[in-house]
Amino acid sequence: MKNLKIKNRFTAELPADPNETNEIRQVSNALFSYVNPEKPSNPKLIHASEDVAELVGISKDEIQSEAFLNVFSGKDILPETRPYAMCYAGHQFGNWAGQLGDGRAINLTEIEHNNQFFTLQLKGAGKTPYSRTADGLAVLRSSIREYLCAEAMHYLGVPTTRSLSLMLSGDEVLRDILYNGNPAYEKGAIVCRVAPSFIRFGSFEMITSRNELKNLKQFAEYTIKHYFPEIKGEPKDQYIQFFKTVADTTREMILHWQRVGFVHGVMNTDNMSIHGITIDYGPYGWLENYDPNWTPNTTDSQNRRYRFGNQPQVAQWNLFQLANALYPLINEAKPLEDILESFMINFDNDYKTMFLSKLGLLTSTETDNELIADLESNLQMSETDMTIFFRNLSAVKKEDTVEKAFNKIKDAFYILDEISNNVLENWTNWFSSYLKRLDIENLSNEDRAVKMNAVNPKYVLRNYMAQLSIDAADQGDYSLVNELYILLQKPYEEQPEMEKWFAKRPDWARSKVGCSMLSCSS
Repeated sequence: MKNLKIKNRFTAELPADPNETNEIRQVSNALFSYVNPEKPSNPKLIHASEDVAELVGISKDEIQSEAFLNVFSGKDILPETRPYAMCYAGHQFGNWAGQLGDGRAINLTEIEHNNQFFTLQLKGAGKTPYSRTADGLAVLRSSIREYLCAEAMHYLGVPTTRSLSLMLSGDEVLRDILYNGNPAYEKGAIVCRVAPSFIRFGSFEMITSRNELKNLKQFAEYTIKHYFPEIKGEPKDQYIQFFKTVADTTREMILHWQRVGFVHGVMNTDNMSIHGITIDYGPYGWLENYDPNWTPNTTDSQNRRYRFGNQPQVAQWNLFQLANALYPLINEAKPLEDILESFMINFDNDYKTMFLSKLGLLTSTETDNELIADLESNLQMSETDMTIFFRNLSAVKKEDTVEKAFNKIKDAFYILDEISNNVLENWTNWFSSYLKRLDIENLSNEDRAVKMNAVNPKYVLRNYMAQLSIDAADQGDYSLVNELYILLQKPYEEQPEMEKWFAKRPDWARSKVGCSMLSCSS
């Protein structure tokens, strides 16, 4: 990696943990601890993203080198770098959890390429002072899910961390997949994640909770200087503007989640990035049938705090916790409250615009709220595949009869026999309103279809698809990982040769582990 331009800004400018032993402990007055990855016994490269490699300054040839294998498996450390784990806290499922930190993530270094800065981080590379009772390692199934999902989200146009590489460690890792007392050994794996930084809401919460106000000020100044250089003015105004920027980018991220049907599954404040990008892909999932109450997380199955329909409200709640953490720098609640109050107002307005774009409607009318609400209600009357419904809706033409328009989307229904009586009447009424609404638009059928297909993906990483690639990889076959990686690079294109993946969830996947509900170890 001869072209990697090392920039150790985080470790050079912020307070380090003076204790350099890798012992699990409480860490105070520090934002990170130096720690080296655990050396894998027999690393093997499964897959690497050439796009991400180019993004950070690594050539295609270098991907196949022994140096690449050794560095991004944690076996070797890059010259002039010192790996570290970050200290942060967080609210988990609405409850204060205190110190959390990088329990199974180790930051290798920061680099600069083409005037952009990136942090390279290994997930699953061993224990850190923040691992609590865990080993800091990761297994193949969760690593495949994270590797593929981050890249899938990027190509969907959703702000996200990126994936550089996926490797086997050569070691076995003990895991209880459903936390039900049945641990088993699984293949260990390591993913290299790439982001501008891995600073979280919880990074600020940690400092404020310990009343380390000098560190809080230093950290806020550091963050604004390096990641929000456009923010100028008096310090207090900068902190307010910083919070507003984080709120705005977080809102945009959640809008994208709702647009494509993505459910994060574990929106704790330690899993929220100050960059407004999706981080920490654990028990995530895409809506199969349109169900706002669905969460993929077994830990959340009772209260469903992180269900699909509640993600905007949770984001606002998490921003409230960030506001509390920044308050000592501002000492005035009103500007923070104004930003928080406007969050849902702005979100609702943006959501309407986004939803209309999914319907191919560019203008706004007084009846649009009713049209959207009726559709969301209809989609829940019988199991209706979200991805297939919206994708096929683009085939509807202004001149279609209600029956013809309805027939173009009926493949989205899981149980066609249920679409009768009142359910069918509701759909008939909705399509009648929709067809009338299309008449108001100036777009041709063809132009509208192009615009709809640019926001309604044809292919998403359904859990059953990820699980199929995991099952094959467990047997040493990584061809499906590569096939899905290629598929998900063009989620809005037809890809006729990949048509088999444009399908509803198969019946066998309804209750299979990894396809319906997942644990945080997933």
